Amino acid sequence: HVQLVESGGGSVQAGGSLRLSCQASRYRFSSGCMAWFRQAPGKEREFVARISVVGTTDTADSVKGRFTISRDNAQNTLTLQMTSLTAEDTAVYYCVRDPTDSDPANYWGQGTQVTVS
Repeated sequence: HVQLVESGGGSVQAGGSLRLSCQASRYRFSSGCMAWFRQAPGKEREFVARISVVGTTDTADSVKGRFTISRDNAQNTLTLQMTSLTAEDTAVYYCVRDPTDSDPANYWGQGTQVTVS
């Protein structure tokens, strides 16, 4: 079944940058949209950014201008470049595969912790 493995999380000072990666496997990566969500302690999970198969992006207002989502269909990887981080960005970040034409399910990675202090 679909496998999504995030990496790149860690601790960073406010104003710093991090680059998250998601390695996808066991399905055709170029078949659907991919997204990043996050969940901060005590808060509901929230949308961060989404990218279509052809690279069209949508980004939450809270991170617009600071976060950039990208994908490499040849390498089956999804990336989230995060800059100008603030404490409010502290959360567990999840890689998500949206439903596709052939599979109505969405899939979530295990998450990677980002802590900004």
